[in-house]
Amino acid sequence: MEEEKKALFQRIQELKRRHNAVILAHNYQSEEVQDAADFVGDSFELSRIAAQSGADVIVFCGVYFMAEVAAILAPDKIVLLPEILAGCPLADMITSETLREKKKQHPAAMVVTYINSPAVVKADSDICVTSSNAVSVVNSLEAEEVLFVPDMNLGSFVAGQTDKRVILWDGYCVTHHRVRPADVAAARASHPDAVVMVHPECRPDVVKTADYVFSTGGMIKFARETEHKKIIVGTEMGLIYRLQKENPDKQFYLLSQGLICPNMKFTNLEKVYKALETLQPRITVPQPIRDLARRPLELMLVAV
Repeated sequence: MEEEKKALFQRIQELKRRHNAVILAHNYQSEEVQDAADFVGDSFELSRIAAQSGADVIVFCGVYFMAEVAAILAPDKIVLLPEILAGCPLADMITSETLREKKKQHPAAMVVTYINSPAVVKADSDICVTSSNAVSVVNSLEAEEVLFVPDMNLGSFVAGQTDKRVILWDGYCVTHHRVRPADVAAARASHPDAVVMVHPECRPDVVKTADYVFSTGGMIKFARETEHKKIIVGTEMGLIYRLQKENPDKQFYLLSQGLICPNMKFTNLEKVYKALETLQPRITVPQPIRDLARRPLELMLVAV
């Protein structure tokens, strides 16, 4: 089996050279996909790499909205999503139609949209945010009232760190939302000498029980710089592999066995190979939507 995997890695490398391609893998991808990638990171970090890359083909190992963002920022490149059914339940909890109805109810509110959303929703937004910059972006806005969509948990986290009125959408990441304070207590009992860090997509009552709250990028930075040797990780299990790989002198424990995103695990080496071989499935965003969605993404970059 190991020989088969090595042969598949080699064929992927050959196709990469043939098509001048780059492979991007989200932090939540499987170990083998992370190992095959040229870059591993969070969704927006990878999309910026896609836009700045000299590659002609971008193989985005993640979920649908991530490939959309890459296609928005790099419209001249071929963007491939190895598994077309890799979606995001959180992103599916909002549509442009439902957002427009909500905007009518709050005409004075500025629409702040989490990057985990469809392109058509970004196109109806004022500015986008990531989990790492949501607080600073919201605090930089002149508006006194913001409509934060679609993640109510991240929105609650932001609301606790701003003087602005934050109107929440009833959406959530299924994976992070299933974690409960009891899970944190159980993890602490199993590893009493470890600190707890969680993602802000977790419920507010879980966030309150943690020692630290970080985006995946923040977790990676913290793990690298902290003197703590044992860390309980409250985000999707795929990040553990990268954390352990980059910090072999430290120990990382998954907060809950429920922290697994099936959509992130749909992609495997065989699908990466097939995508490179066929240059399909290709993700494109129609120009009118692309132009409208690009603006809130770019505004985010200059907001802070």
